[in-house]
Amino acid sequence: MYLTRFSYTPETWARMIQNPEDRRDAATTYIEAVGGKLHGFWYAFGEHDGWTLWEAPDSVSMAAVAIAIGAGGALSSLETTVLLSVEDTIDALAKAKQVRYRPPAA
Repeated sequence: MYLTRFSYTPETWARMIQNPEDRRDAATTYIEAVGGKLHGFWYAFGEHDGWTLWEAPDSVSMAAVAIAIGAGGALSSLETTVLLSVEDTIDALAKAKQVRYRPPAA
């Protein structure tokens, strides 16, 4: 699962004012091209214009979607966060026991 935060350029907003469009359809096409699924698409007030929740088969596939969208020029920012399930986090916690971390100058 991947959470993406994005912001449109002023030019993109101007085009969308002239021709309003439901961008969920486009987003669905992008993620399905790599074997994934769009779980949600929201617009927001604040630091980012919108948020998407995606499922992709792997990080390389999600990176391909993010690169393609970013290369399109309609966004001023695009940030993707890998989301871990509770089960994956518990597995990571168990593996953390094997890591022998030493703080600096300790």
